Formats: sequence, structure tokens, C-alpha cells
Amino acid sequence: MTTEQKNMLLDIHTMLSDFPVMFREKVCEECNWSTPTFYRKMRGKDKPSPNENGKIIPALSNAEKQKIAEIMEEVFSHTAELLAKYKKPSK
Repeated sequence: MTTEQKNMLLDIHTMLSDFPVMFREKVCEECNWSTPTFYRKMRGKDKPSPNENGKIIPALSNAEKQKIAEIMEEVFSHTAELLAKYKKPSK
């Protein structure tokens, strides 16, 4: 039985191509959003309140911002693991 090494370039390219999808799916799962909601929230901007002068209606809540940052860190760490795998000297 032989173990075939993966093509490093293909492996890294595939991981980087999958990154946005992994991020979106994780955000949708954790925030309980559909895919259309994800894209709608992504396009959203903070708006001034029509009823209260000086008040801003945020596009994302503080809890959503915190969760999104945590998810980004998690997905990045997964990508960093791949990099670490390839930084090890090959035998």
C-alpha cells in the first residue's frame, strides 16, 4: 500500500477557495441566518434613526459582531493549521 502525497499547491488553493464558504456557513449556523440573510446583513450599513436625532441604528448588533469575529478567528486558525503542516520539513 502506498501513501500518495497531496499536491501542496492544489491543497492550499482548495483551502483558500473554500475559506469564504466555510466562513459564511459557520456564520449562518451560529447566528441562525439563512444565506440570503447573510448577504443582506453583509450589505447593510449603520443608519441614522428616523425617530431619534443623533441615534444610529447599527446594521449588526454587538453580539453579532462579537460572534462573527470569533468565527473568523476559528476559520483562520483552521487555515493556519494547514500552513503549519506545510512548513514542517518533508521527509
